[in-house]
Amino acid sequence: MGLVPDEAKVLPPPGIVNRNSVWLGVLGWCTAMLQNTLNRRPPLKSGVHRQVLMSTIGWFIGYHITKYENYNFARLDRDMNEYIRLHPEEFREKEKKTFAEIVEPFHPVR
Repeated sequence: MGLVPDEAKVLPPPGIVNRNSVWLGVLGWCTAMLQNTLNRRPPLKSGVHRQVLMSTIGWFIGYHITKYENYNFARLDRDMNEYIRLHPEEFREKEKKTFAEIVEPFHPVR
């Protein structure tokens, strides 16, 4: 059992490249660079395997955060649409107005 319930399995999976994955992947890479710097090693050249691992872990976590985010938004949309369907008196259709009814008449000033 994961963080997302079984009903989220009907949602399409998010794209492999998404906002959360990119940000957390870069954050993981920067964390490995910071660790190298704090240990007085060359930041870019040492621990390349650690840099790849940390960015991959960040990417993985970002992907699953996006899945959870999509599930929450879909659940909120479903609940909102159900509420609108059950309470139509609160969501009446507004009468259509023409543009001339909205705008005041134009009187040029000279």
